[in-house]
Amino acid sequence: NMMQPQIILLKEGTDSSQGVPQIVSNINACQSVADAVRTTLGPRGMDKLIINDQGKSIISNDGATILKNLDIVHPAAKTLVDIAKSQDAEVGDGTTSVVLLAGEFLKQSKPFIEENVHPQIVIRAFRKATDLAVQRIKEISVKVKKDDKGEHRELLEKCAATTLSSKLVAHQKDFFAKMVVDAVMHLDELLPLNMIGVKKVTGGALEDSMLVAGVAFKKTFSYAGFEMQRKQYEKPLIALLNVELELKAEKENAEVRVDNVQEYQSIVDAEWKILYEKLDHVHKSGAKVVLSKLPIGDVATQYFADRDMFCAGRVPDEDLKRTLKACGGSIQTTCQNLASNVLGSCEKFEEIQIGGERYNLFTGCPQARTCTMILRGGAEQFIEETERSLHDAIMIVRRAMKNDAVVAGGGAIEMELSKYLRDYSRSIAGKEQLMISAMAKALEIIPRQLCDNAGFDATNILNKLRQSHAEGALWSGVNIMKEDICDNFEGFVWEPAVVKINAITAASEATCLILSVDETIKNPKSGGDAPGGPGMGRGRGRPM
Repeated sequence: NMMQPQIILLKEGTDSSQGVPQIVSNINACQSVADAVRTTLGPRGMDKLIINDQGKSIISNDGATILKNLDIVHPAAKTLVDIAKSQDAEVGDGTTSVVLLAGEFLKQSKPFIEENVHPQIVIRAFRKATDLAVQRIKEISVKVKKDDKGEHRELLEKCAATTLSSKLVAHQKDFFAKMVVDAVMHLDELLPLNMIGVKKVTGGALEDSMLVAGVAFKKTFSYAGFEMQRKQYEKPLIALLNVELELKAEKENAEVRVDNVQEYQSIVDAEWKILYEKLDHVHKSGAKVVLSKLPIGDVATQYFADRDMFCAGRVPDEDLKRTLKACGGSIQTTCQNLASNVLGSCEKFEEIQIGGERYNLFTGCPQARTCTMILRGGAEQFIEETERSLHDAIMIVRRAMKNDAVVAGGGAIEMELSKYLRDYSRSIAGKEQLMISAMAKALEIIPRQLCDNAGFDATNILNKLRQSHAEGALWSGVNIMKEDICDNFEGFVWEPAVVKINAITAASEATCLILSVDETIKNPKSGGDAPGGPGMGRGRGRPM
């Protein structure tokens, strides 16, 4: 019998690997992603310093930020980055927990895969366990009464403080928690994120950060005549324009033929007249503060200064929109008939010096549905990390306002779910029993990691936790301050239940996804850069 020639199905240079080893290698890849963020969990978590390809350094404690900036090329490990991003977008906090949980779920299912249990069986068990866990969270979460304003506010502050306690700004968490809750309380029902402006000013201390119930933006580029304008007004009317108030340069190559000086003069006069007419309209409208997206020239600046008006040109778009939301009025594209109903108003306009920058503040806005945080701090990276931390806290407070169910953090809810699933697994027969108890074991990673990061004896503390949960203490979790366990609900380590639900479902989905892949086929890049130089082909001896 002749030897069969080898059948080449895929084009040269294609990687393909399949079967159990493929699943195991995917699991290992995900483990190393989880290890990258493992130590950032919790109040004793460390931060990561990432230097990206442009050489910019980022210091962060936020799981999603770290994973976004690691350029991960492994296809299976990318799913972990995606769940971290989705957790960040959906709830804002708990990004590290999600990645850890997914990594641990995979780790616990690895022995089963290696012993040739069919992945689909594992997946089915995980799906079932996830449903049970989510149901359990909904059962035991504590509803907070919304009618009582004080109590509701306290709940929001507790949630914000819990989020911030694992970040760089943990020392000032009470200060920032108040600030965040104030900021979110300013917004309308839809709680749009972009209505909270965050401005960063280097210098000063963290405690100098402040919340402006209105709009603040950096002083724009200004022309001569600016010094003559007043720096504060009480109850001004504000005109928001999208008009250039300056002489146009003749850049369009138009040709105007003139045969005597008078004609030339009349052309020039016409230009000035148009400009002055615009300015006149603005002045007559009674507006005291003029903001424009386009430049306001020097002539206009002086004209306004003479008439005791303030102007700022080239205001960034989003700032103009926020001013619009805060002070009312609407953005005009012409200077004709500026009636009083298109002008905004506020209690007080002032320009103040913050750090090295001057800021224009509009405060006491009537329909203020927007606010601005001005963050101070020493180093630039530090302020950026503060901004990220506050973003997490803002998202959490938004979530907590919409869903009023909270659970205790600090590993308490995970231990409770773990106990619940373990008990459940003992009541069923078959292979699922093993898988569900594996997932129960995996949930313990959160309290374990909290202990590890703080340098406690994790085994010891977990034993205590298991014991107290078995005795029916729902909310006992790790107490980092005392190196012991305590009731975290009493200790006000609160998180919205929706954070945990989302984290567990996302982690379990990612696990199922990775387990269900048993083959990766990677096509070589098209074009000249085929992977690997000489020695990678199938040896046809082509000259390179």
